[in-house]
Amino acid sequence: MLAWSEVERFDVVATIQLRGLSLLGVHGVLPEEQKRAQPFEVDIDLTVDISKAAATDALEDTIDYGEITAMVARVVNDESYALIEKLATRIGEVCRTDPRVTGVVVTVKKMRPPVPEHIEYSAVRVEL
Repeated sequence: MLAWSEVERFDVVATIQLRGLSLLGVHGVLPEEQKRAQPFEVDIDLTVDISKAAATDALEDTIDYGEITAMVARVVNDESYALIEKLATRIGEVCRTDPRVTGVVVTVKKMRPPVPEHIEYSAVRVEL
């Protein structure tokens, strides 16, 4: 069995999952969607080399969930897009600004989309 300090010898790649980030934002094509904030839910998978964090057990050596969720909240709350495809891509771009993030999958769910039939949400999943 490897000693904890021996973890440094290996690349340890992880998927950090952030699920169910509930936010309000003004995004949509229809005029009524552009007038008021609507509920969105965001799921994020970050591909990260956690080798250093696995060896040191120090927060500064990994991704700070609070920083990521704050950046995502700023995009959803402060920016406005017609399509959730663009919104999801923009969120992915923001997540990739951290050089430790080597890949990201973003799912944006538009809760209660404006369609005649009842559906819980519509969603777009993008991978950057």
